[in-house]
Amino acid sequence: MKEQRSIHDEFKPDLTPREMLELGVFCGSYFDDIPGDLPKEWFVDAKIATIDRDCSLNYFNVDASQPLEVWQKKGWINPIDPKGWFQWYCRYSLGRRCDDDERQIKRWKAIQRHAGAIVKNCQPGDLACRPKQRQALLHWAYDSRNI
Repeated sequence: MKEQRSIHDEFKPDLTPREMLELGVFCGSYFDDIPGDLPKEWFVDAKIATIDRDCSLNYFNVDASQPLEVWQKKGWINPIDPKGWFQWYCRYSLGRRCDDDERQIKRWKAIQRHAGAIVKNCQPGDLACRPKQRQALLHWAYDSRNI
């Protein structure tokens, strides 16, 4: 009988939560304040909006997010992580494991389709090509700068 790989073995993000925050994600406003369960050093060089969302803080300077309300309506938010995937990823990277891991990792794997679109439609290294898709990949810990 062939041994099945664990879904956790398949989860190999390109970027850590800290690296994502330093590059610029979620228009600088994912968290209203720094959650007490996350290391404060992750936020030292993070690009954080001071008042409202500021998409110029995103690495690709575009808005590639839907409002949290959209995610809630679609049922994509688990109450254990009320801010969504990135909150789950932060906690996962710190060692937490929960019943939502398999669902979140499957969602992470599904976003890879955007990398295929970049490969198909952009010259290698052309970071100006498809910035919205590149920013969306960044929100899911994929580093499209390497495509």
